[in-house]
Amino acid sequence: MLLNDDFLLTTEWAKKLYHAHAEKMPIIDYHCHLDPQQIYEDKHFENLTEVWLFDNGAGDHYKWRLLRANGSDENSITGDADPYTKYLEFVKAIERAIGNPIYEWSHLELRRVFGIDLTINQKNAEEIWNRANEIIASPEFSAKALIRKFDVKCLCTTDNPASDLAYHKLLAQQEDENGFKVLPTFRPDDLMAVDVPGFAAYATKLGELAGVDVCDWESLKQAVEQRVDYFHEVGGRFADHGANSFFFHKADEDEVAAIVAKGLAGEALSDEEVGAYQTELTLFLMGEYARNGWTLQIHANCLRNDSTLGLERCGKDAGFDSVGDQAGLATQLRSLFDAAEQAGSLPKVILYSLNESDFLSLATLCGSFQGGGIRQRMMLGCAWWFNDQFDGMKKQLTICAQQGLLGNFTGMLTDSRSFLSYPRHEYFRRVLCHTLGEWVEQGRVPEDEEYLGAIVEDICYNNAHDQFGFFE
Repeated sequence: MLLNDDFLLTTEWAKKLYHAHAEKMPIIDYHCHLDPQQIYEDKHFENLTEVWLFDNGAGDHYKWRLLRANGSDENSITGDADPYTKYLEFVKAIERAIGNPIYEWSHLELRRVFGIDLTINQKNAEEIWNRANEIIASPEFSAKALIRKFDVKCLCTTDNPASDLAYHKLLAQQEDENGFKVLPTFRPDDLMAVDVPGFAAYATKLGELAGVDVCDWESLKQAVEQRVDYFHEVGGRFADHGANSFFFHKADEDEVAAIVAKGLAGEALSDEEVGAYQTELTLFLMGEYARNGWTLQIHANCLRNDSTLGLERCGKDAGFDSVGDQAGLATQLRSLFDAAEQAGSLPKVILYSLNESDFLSLATLCGSFQGGGIRQRMMLGCAWWFNDQFDGMKKQLTICAQQGLLGNFTGMLTDSRSFLSYPRHEYFRRVLCHTLGEWVEQGRVPEDEEYLGAIVEDICYNNAHDQFGFFE
């Protein structure tokens, strides 16, 4: 039966570990793309399309890719087609999507959020639409209610260093009333883009917020330091670097100063100059993160905006990205971590790669830079994006166990722009218990529920609670 109580739980031990341990644990969603303004304003939704597929230009680009593959025109995906037309196009695509994680996620969202156990198909489309919209129209269905429904204790949004974090500060005042934390994450993509038109304007804006006249490399570092401290004051404990590709180019201060001067003047920069700037800025930021006790997340090996026409029509984050194939990624990151360690500025790090072929090299790289009296200073992050499915999760968990300490792993995150994505934590927990249950059956771990149950609970919630400082 589709998504029955024991789906993915193929052994008695898997069922025991999930239902007695994983299922009851709260959620810490330490990397997502939810809008803090929508959370603060407790957004209510108009219909199933808005909350599930498309919300005023934003939405679930995982699903948009399937719609395009099924021949839907862009107007029925991200355009101005009516909501029911967009929904029906999605239903048609889902009918063809067996074996795709979105098929399972969508049915799981329908069941857990709306209590609707119908199969998503054209025959059931109207009934699903009407039943879901009746629930959505109720005063109790809102952004905050959805967060509470899934027992989320903390979520971390993704925020530009030039953000004033106004809504995070307002949410902090409501924390007791809301029953959950919403914390910012420092995401310096625009700060890294020294070669992009508009860098000088961005640096000026950053400086204004920091109270610094950004006119050179030294003043830029002063502004960055102030922004990190500001994020920390508002509750930030994470940074997230979208290193789609990364090349280590060491440079001295004079060389970086010359590169920054060219960037502020809008002059063309070579790839090596951009790499040198990004390397030195990353090293500087790592020192700031270490000083504040933060964790640095690095998301690597992603190809962004593959389709020029797609980017022009729909903008970024619209489903035109793919798995990267940078060769030698681990070599470049090794040089980065080694330089930071020698400088005494290596923070806690979580490494994600969109290319699963990097899992083993990155997991073993993490093992080379543990230490400093810090529990799990370096960690291979959960299966990310295109790997966020049964096989990818199982592979990541297996490599994490084989090359380190699975009991220290900090579990799942949604990486989502949708308030309906929390069942992805359930999916991960089922894969975790499935994997451990197989190991019990194979005689590889003891038949000890107290021991294994504690590890499951730690991976699902306790490790993230204890290791990241969100509740200090």
